[in-house]
Amino acid sequence: MEERRNLAPGAVSGASVPPGPPAGGPPASDVIGSALHQILQLSRAFERQVGQALEVNTTDLTAMEHLIQEGALTPGELSRRLDISTAATTLVIDRLVALGHAQRHPHASDRRKVVVVPAQESVTRAFQQLHPVIGGVAALTQELSDDERHVVEAFLERVIGVYRSSLDSQSSSFHS
Repeated sequence: MEERRNLAPGAVSGASVPPGPPAGGPPASDVIGSALHQILQLSRAFERQVGQALEVNTTDLTAMEHLIQEGALTPGELSRRLDISTAATTLVIDRLVALGHAQRHPHASDRRKVVVVPAQESVTRAFQQLHPVIGGVAALTQELSDDERHVVEAFLERVIGVYRSSLDSQSSSFHS
């Protein structure tokens, strides 16, 4: 006897259905999940806006972030942080230097090496772009009571842990 399946209208029997949210979308109580999703989307849009203002692509902007946060880096160090080849990193550095966002300098202790440093004017421009969001979030955190701050910090640390755990497990499955 033929097995009968309940199929959605227009569905093809035996077709693979990609996983998705439960029917009807997320539960109404998932305001936090929805807010986190909105923050992620807005963060991506904001990064694109900053990149456009600085006239760089996403990879170049990420390289600038590393240089601004960590200071002088060798091309090899930058390559590892960007998780791209050294050849691709050379192209990134060339673009940043050509746009005036970075400079190459001799390494302080190894004359064979160079380091890439962010140009101060570009650091200033980047912070001008970032300031409204950084300042706005800082102002919001100042409005929190100590108890509220502890709850938010604990929750965000757990969310970060979920992301790190997922990245670690996916990374290990790629290398298995």
